[in-house]
Amino acid sequence: MLNFSESPKEECGVIGIFAPNEDVARMTFFGLYALQHRGQEAAGMAVADGHVMTMHKGIGLVSQVFTPNTTAELKGHYAIGHTRYSTTGSSSLRNAQPFMIETIHGPLALAHNGNLVNSAELRQELMEQGVGFSSSSDTEVMTMMLARNGGVTWEERIKTAMKKWIGAYSLVILTHDCVYAVRDPWGFRPLCIGMLPSGGHVVASEMGALQTLGCEAIRDVKPGEVVSLSNNALKVMQAIKPEQPSAMCVFEHIYFARPDQTWDGINVHHVRQRLGEELAREVESGLQKRIADGEADKRMGKGFADVVIPVPDSSVPAAIGFSRVTGIPYNDGFIKNRYVGRTFIEPTDSLRKRGVALKFNVINENVRDKRVVMIDDSIVRGNTTGPLIKLLKNAGAKEVHVAITCPPIAHPCFMGVDMGRHEDLIAHNRTVEEIREHVGADSLYYLSVEGMMKAVRRKDGFCQACFTGQYPIPVDLMSVKTGFERGTK
Repeated sequence: MLNFSESPKEECGVIGIFAPNEDVARMTFFGLYALQHRGQEAAGMAVADGHVMTMHKGIGLVSQVFTPNTTAELKGHYAIGHTRYSTTGSSSLRNAQPFMIETIHGPLALAHNGNLVNSAELRQELMEQGVGFSSSSDTEVMTMMLARNGGVTWEERIKTAMKKWIGAYSLVILTHDCVYAVRDPWGFRPLCIGMLPSGGHVVASEMGALQTLGCEAIRDVKPGEVVSLSNNALKVMQAIKPEQPSAMCVFEHIYFARPDQTWDGINVHHVRQRLGEELAREVESGLQKRIADGEADKRMGKGFADVVIPVPDSSVPAAIGFSRVTGIPYNDGFIKNRYVGRTFIEPTDSLRKRGVALKFNVINENVRDKRVVMIDDSIVRGNTTGPLIKLLKNAGAKEVHVAITCPPIAHPCFMGVDMGRHEDLIAHNRTVEEIREHVGADSLYYLSVEGMMKAVRRKDGFCQACFTGQYPIPVDLMSVKTGFERGTK
């Protein structure tokens, strides 16, 4: 699949539905459609009617994988769905989810959002016990563990497995007559649940999917909880004790989540506006210090730019907040083609050289002869920031100053986000000034960790490992997402 974005890739989106007398396959389709931004490589769903379980999955967008004919064949009252970007395991059909198997306890399907840091060890244990694997995904490891666990009920088997799973996991699990929602004790990845007007329930990675289906009384699945959706009504079990403090992914607020998402009582859109506001205050404070030290022209204190331009889409609220604090006018500068990165047709060599120009066009009149502040959510590998600056300057911008709404990303994520390895990250072995020179910006500013958490309005409870290198759980710094395929961790 063609993709010109260098942004961190979201792990996955999951959904689970119990809706008696409803077309759950069609409901799952529209729920996954609302979660499409969380994964664009593959999609799948499994449906059960109380006796039989059926499944369909494939490579591509939700709208490419499912048709009216495929959903019509998936009949039942219970369903789970998944839209995927690979974190553990490469991009291939064999790694698409859900995973479905037959067990002595009946059919079982599982879809996973996150990443187990001890999946290699768990997989090796299962292989030594004679278990074979058809994929390189940690989700299959989790499925096989559940199938082999003892216990009278699935709740007992899930609880037993959770004691061995270390890492990020928000799961939806399907049996022949129940859907289970499971969240790790650290709360890394979001998972929320709501009630349908018809009396059923839906669980999903984001509130937007629940609202799309008309859910009410929405709340988060709490860390360490197992929630059962079935004819026996909603049942909640605290399977394992929540970790304190929690370690929710702060990048959900910076980049991943839809702006209408409210997670743990915090609205994403408002956080992004505050990120821009805090960034503006830090930029202005830094400029005043440089002026006082004689390192900058006094004229810069009266407004060092003429227009604030966001890199769409996640940076739009931040740019509004930045403009509000600085008084520098906000305007659109880039028009984004949202479909270029979602085609399976590879470009020709000459088109490939156009790079980000295939995905972004500049509104020349809004930047010509102006000093531009370009607001973006992150710089990961440093591959697109430079070309975006060049697009603005080719359109006539006199200066391009870059302001980033998070701290420098200097460490990889092992909790379900693909940011690359240490050597892939531009901030891992470069100073801010060296990054500025590399991308060709007239100036470069990052938000501090303190400013970021001030915008989130929490001092702790969030994982900041990609910025600080301080992981909430021990990790193998040499692990890679295709490690199973390479015969290594």
